[in-house]
Amino acid sequence: MKQSNLFAVSTAVFLLLFSIETTAQLKTPEASQRAKVSQRVGITDITIDYGRPSVKEREIWGKLVPYGYNDLGFGTSKAAPWRAGANANSVIKFTHDVKIEGKDIKAGKYGLHIALKEDGGATIILSNNYTSWGSYFYDEKEDALRVDVQTKDVAHTETLTFLFPEFDANSATAALRWEKKEIPFKIEVNVKEIVMNKIENDLRGSKGFSQSNWDSAAGYAFRAGELDKALEWVNTSITGSFFSKETFNNLSLKSRILAKQGNTTEAMTYVDKAVKLGNATQVFRLGSGLIKQGQKDKAFSILKDNVKNTNGVWPSNYGLARAYSANGDYKNAIKAINTSLPQAPERFKARLNGDLEKLKKGEDIN
Repeated sequence: MKQSNLFAVSTAVFLLLFSIETTAQLKTPEASQRAKVSQRVGITDITIDYGRPSVKEREIWGKLVPYGYNDLGFGTSKAAPWRAGANANSVIKFTHDVKIEGKDIKAGKYGLHIALKEDGGATIILSNNYTSWGSYFYDEKEDALRVDVQTKDVAHTETLTFLFPEFDANSATAALRWEKKEIPFKIEVNVKEIVMNKIENDLRGSKGFSQSNWDSAAGYAFRAGELDKALEWVNTSITGSFFSKETFNNLSLKSRILAKQGNTTEAMTYVDKAVKLGNATQVFRLGSGLIKQGQKDKAFSILKDNVKNTNGVWPSNYGLARAYSANGDYKNAIKAINTSLPQAPERFKARLNGDLEKLKKGEDIN
């Protein structure tokens, strides 16, 4: 082999071995292991990915975690906040736009930092740079959001933990707990707007070819108080498209929408249509809804017919009992519920017996 070829082969082998040596690293546990915690609000997911150091009898606040902004002796930042964890950036992600402590933040990923104050306050910082190591390269110019919060004294937490201790239909409170301190911040989500926009967009795609999706969309809009949109969507389910047809569900939903809009007369025409397509349980629920709407006479009429049209199965007689009760006729309500009881499944008998006791005391069961 020529000397030049031998050199080329040797060089290639060296480079291959060097590549293997540098890329095939063993994977071993981090001293502060990574964790991930998520909370869904509506259809929005909030996720925090962070390193979890432990106290290990160390003095944490003001010592291991210094107050304010500091030169950490490495990287480019001369005024770095705390990385809100250990090792690589703590990262928070939102799948939709949200508000943190009342301030808007766009959907996406952000580096999560905290500047702790000696007086019990803290500044939550979200940085557009979420890929750097810790806070060593923190740059204030990359801030996406800053909010001030108050810390809380809590029971000892040995290993740093992010959690969501409070949440409701439209918000969640995220909190960092470590040693004897909690640092909470509230995240608010415009659930209705997000869901309505997503539904509208989904119905323009393949999901819009299914009648059940239009029913679901109309039902959500109705519950959210978006009555015009609910009516538009339920009308598409009923007529006008290749999949459209009248069903008990879409007709009864349309009746509720119209009633909520104050169009009671038209609403009752859709009640009459729905009744013809419903089974005993569906008509029972429709009648119960009419009682709640104050339409006692209409409810009585359809619930009485329900007994006749279904040969007196137990839900129909239970519905008639509620109709009698709504009109103050407890004597006939007791008769109807006693007729229903022997046929009712065991899991419902406790409820019916409870209603029977109320009726005997002259109490309405609606």
